[in-house]
Amino acid sequence: MREIDSYYLNKEEPNKSCLLTLRQFILNQDGHISETRKYGMPCFCYKNKMFCYLWTDKKTDSPYILMVEGKHLTHPKLEAGNRSRMKILTIDPTIDLPIETIGSILNQALDLYRNGTIRIK
Repeated sequence: MREIDSYYLNKEEPNKSCLLTLRQFILNQDGHISETRKYGMPCFCYKNKMFCYLWTDKKTDSPYILMVEGKHLTHPKLEAGNRSRMKILTIDPTIDLPIETIGSILNQALDLYRNGTIRIK
């Protein structure tokens, strides 16, 4: 088993299923997206540039997607909190995933890389 796989498989339900589904959904958005592990959490890169992370909140244990370049994204479901660069999309693992919302945010972020707003080396 790969180390990255153990992150997901060691989670309790319903977070395990939720995170595994989010993982596949993110990877399916673009052929240039790859997965690695940074800071102990799954990190998704677009052409080797950090794009987003999957994690669970320490207090609530709720999964969320952390958008690396969140400061460039505008969506009512994204929260900046006290972060200056990143924003998060909190996910409720007990209900159906808001696929349209997630897809919209991911594609808005991917467009930043695709159109050169975020430079790729």
